[in-house]
Amino acid sequence: MTSAIAVDRLEVIFDRFRALKGVSLDVQPGESFGLVGESGSGKSTLLRAIAGLAPVASGGIIVNGKTLGARRDKAFYREVQMVFQDPYGSLHPRQTVDRLLQEPLAIHGFADGEKRIQRALDEVGLGNGFRFRYSHQLSGGQRQRVAIARALILEPSILLLDEPTSALDASVQAEVLNLLEEVRKRRKLTFLMVSHDLAIITHMCERLMVMQSGEAVENLAAADLVERHVSKDYTRNLLRASEGFVRA
Repeated sequence: MTSAIAVDRLEVIFDRFRALKGVSLDVQPGESFGLVGESGSGKSTLLRAIAGLAPVASGGIIVNGKTLGARRDKAFYREVQMVFQDPYGSLHPRQTVDRLLQEPLAIHGFADGEKRIQRALDEVGLGNGFRFRYSHQLSGGQRQRVAIARALILEPSILLLDEPTSALDASVQAEVLNLLEEVRKRRKLTFLMVSHDLAIITHMCERLMVMQSGEAVENLAAADLVERHVSKDYTRNLLRASEGFVRA
């Protein structure tokens, strides 16, 4: 089976700082795969490199069997969409929800925009009543639902999720995570998800990679992390740091 995402010895360098040091990763179609580690471990940089938002110095990235070059084309963004951590920063404050959702459809030349907008809003539990609101008229959870709707509207096969609920209250976090899980199952999506919260990753993902200082420390099944079947001290320390961690 062709991997949804295959990363081979990836190096990312910012002003002589090696943010990623030869990281390799393999995610299967329809899988939900997690990236965990402390701040600065390279989790988000790996996501951004796949999305074409971080400079790749060496190594390779293959998505759905296609080797990626330095630039991402329109076809890539139909297949791969990213949901960012901050729903406040990722939505244009002077655009209505309708305009935010129409923009990617116009860029990609879809003629059935009306149908896609209605479907996307219904799918994230907002409905047509939210179409002509501005982002400042929405709660944090509603903003993130709009961001997810915008990611889904092109019908991608892969979502890159960068701490998608960390800016939200705990009760709203659970709602958004459940929404993401339902959408993945319904659309048979592949997720690559970054979180510092081990409980979220083990709830959402089947497998995960632990990262430290731009390197892969170990690959685990989520069940192994829950049972504390880990081989590296760094991973044990992460578990201790999230004391009281249980699988949701």
